[in-house]
Parts: sequence; structure tokens; C-alpha cells
Amino acid sequence: MSSSVPFSPIPVGSDLKPIPGDPGWPLVGLTLHLMRNPLGVARERYDRYGAASWTNAFGLRMVSLIGPDANEFVLLNKGDLFSNHQGWDYFIGRFFHRGIMLLDFEEHRWHRKIMQQAFKTDVLREYITRMGPGIHHGLAAWQPASGFPMLPAIKQLTLDLATDVFMGHTLGGEADQVNQAFVDTVRAGTAVLRFNVPGGRWWRGLRGRRVLEDFFRRELPAKRRSEGHDLFSALCRAETEDGERFSDEDVVNHMIFLMMAAHDTTTITLCNMVYWLARHPEWQQRLREESLALGKQSLEYDDLAQLEGASLVMKEALRLCAPVPSIPRKTVRDAEFQGYHLPAGTLVSISPFFTHHMHEYWPEPERFDPERFAADRREDKVHPYAWVPFGGGAHKCIGLHFAELQVKAVLHQLLQQFEWSVAPDYEMPLDMTSLPVPSDGLPVTLRRRA
Repeated sequence: MSSSVPFSPIPVGSDLKPIPGDPGWPLVGLTLHLMRNPLGVARERYDRYGAASWTNAFGLRMVSLIGPDANEFVLLNKGDLFSNHQGWDYFIGRFFHRGIMLLDFEEHRWHRKIMQQAFKTDVLREYITRMGPGIHHGLAAWQPASGFPMLPAIKQLTLDLATDVFMGHTLGGEADQVNQAFVDTVRAGTAVLRFNVPGGRWWRGLRGRRVLEDFFRRELPAKRRSEGHDLFSALCRAETEDGERFSDEDVVNHMIFLMMAAHDTTTITLCNMVYWLARHPEWQQRLREESLALGKQSLEYDDLAQLEGASLVMKEALRLCAPVPSIPRKTVRDAEFQGYHLPAGTLVSISPFFTHHMHEYWPEPERFDPERFAADRREDKVHPYAWVPFGGGAHKCIGLHFAELQVKAVLHQLLQQFEWSVAPDYEMPLDMTSLPVPSDGLPVTLRRRA
């Protein structure tokens, strides 16, 4: 590793410090290291440079701001210092064009205000009621086995639920093509070769985007006429008190982004919960008894608060593996963080994934311990931005309550229908080349309960 060099000159007369760091390896910087061992890289650089440092990665020169204070500074974004669009655009702008996460400032606030109509409590009640039969049908098709691959099974289930709840129908013969399109668009964001070369990750992402656009545009006219309770119809009808509504292009862009977010991040969360419940059968049984005590096959909205154990496990799973491991932003003007100078146009990244593993804030951070979120401990309260799986500030995940609803609805039925385990020495390997997923498909021994 090369010695530290300043990120940029300091303005004349300023008493701010230059950000330390180094470019990493020639050409690739720290790209491969970050994909293989993000926690190790972050720890080494935090110990070496502190809360702010720079390097080259993914073809860019970027600044890492590490820790809860950095999360708060970037996510709260006081004075609109940071652009979401310019931060995310390089990675996923071509594939999730103008999704809610890629909009800025007043435009973002306007879009979010309309979109919130689709996530109100009365609408969430409709969603969970609609999910129940779909979850039961999906789980009934699972075949108990030794080495049952949980990742593809959960991903298919969450995609089926997302299309049913968000679109009002099942995909049928298009399911595989649409699912692959979502996989390709997500993975394209971290492509090392960012060119439209046939067969490459970038090329597959662009092709996947076209598949998704064509699919939603075909459905749009019928949804404009629909009175259904699905998200697609709700977005077509949603409007402000002044009668402003989304354009057709807005609806398509938001559906592509929300469908991705609704099933990809939920899949990651459920996979991690399944893994840790396999490693800790006492917790699996505790949650099973909690669900059985409700005496019903499917959850209703008012049941969610009663699943306290499931809440603890979900929070701990999100801590151990944040579904969105890093969050990029770009400064729109000069800024200052803890005495360091951040020039306008700087690509900045914060890391929920690493923050959640910092021993400076979390006792025994590698240990699965859901009780750390219990009322008498609340280790997440050590800092308002120590636990940030859903982001924060104006861009805090708009679907966070939907995510909890979907995860608990699936887990409730899964616990009643099945038991599962893994070998005592099994540790789930993560593929960190895009979003963190089990690289081996998460094989478990799955048994159907009597």
C-alpha cells in the first residue's frame, strides 16, 4: 500500500485539514479488496486514517466517511450539501433511472409526498391481507431436503409476492425473465468494465433495464384505469392535495426501483434471519412458539407488534448484514467534516455495513445477539446513527414498514410449516460484488413440521 497523500489542496487561508489516503493498487485501486473483504478493508483504513480517508475504487476517486457521526452528517444532509442523484448515478443510474432514491432536494420531496400515499397504514393493511394466501401457496411448493437452497427459494417467493401485491397479479410465464432482469440490473452497478460489451455485466444490466421498461409500459394503460389496491394502481392514482400526479414515465421508473427494493432487500434480510435461526435453534423455537400462539395461518396487520422476538431477530440480522452495505453521495459545494475539507464534486461513501460491526459502538459485534435490541439494553441507542439499515434523513427508506410487514408475514408461515438447520461448522459465505447474498445459495436441511 502506498503512503498517504492529500486528497486535494486546502483553500488559501483555511484552517481545515486535507483528507488523508492513498490510491490503492494501480488501475483497480481497492475495488477487488472491497468486493472480497469489505469489513477488513474498512477496519484497516479506519485504524490507519481515522473517520475520513480517500482511495480509488470502481474507476473512481472517492472519500470514505466512517462511523455513526459520518452517517449522521451525510444522511441528515443539513443545508442540502449532498446530491443523491450524483452519488448513485455512476453505479445504478443507467439501470434504475429516476427511482425515488436517485432524486434530489425539492423534486425528491415532491415525488416522496405522492408516493407516501401508497404506504399509508390503511394501504399496508390491504397488502398484508393480500400476502397471506400467496405465502402459503409459495411455501407449499417447497420440497424438504438436505441441502435445500434457501436463497433462490426465498427470492422467488419474494418476487412472486412483490408482483402480486405491487401489481395485482402473478407473472406466470414471464417470471423467470423478469427475475433475471432484476438480478442483472442490480449486479451491473458494480461492474468493473463499464462498457456495453455483449455478455458482460454492464451489457446484461442494460438489457435487463429494457426488459423491465417494456414489461411495465405494457401494463400501464390497464393500471391507469384500475381501482385495484396494488401498488402499481395506487401510484397511478396517487396525487397531492393540489391534484398533481405522476407521469407515465415516473410511474414506470418508480415501479422498477420499488419492485427491486421490495424483493431484493427483503430476500437478503430473510436469508440472514434463516441462517442465524438455523445456527441458533433456541431462537428458532422461541419465534415459532410466538407465531403459534397467535393461532392463525396468516398474519394480520394488528399482529405485527405482538411478534416481539421476530422484531429483535430482524434488527440483529439487519445489523449483521445491512442489505445496502454502502451509500454514495456527491458534494454539491465545499463542505467540512470533523475539520476535514470536502471539495465540491467529491464522491463520498458511508458504510452501514462496517458501522454495524464497529467494536467501538457494539459489544462483541460479530456475535448474534438479538437481545441487544431489547428494551432493557438498546445498544443501538449508543448513537442515533449507529444502526442505519434503512438509511436516514429525508431519504430514509420509504418502504421500511412494508419491509417489516413482509418479512414477518413470510417468517410467521415459514416457522409454522418448517424446521431447518445447518451443520455446526457451517458459516454462510457472502457474495459482496453487488448486494450481499449467500454465495452458495444458503443450503439448509429443511424438514416439514407435522
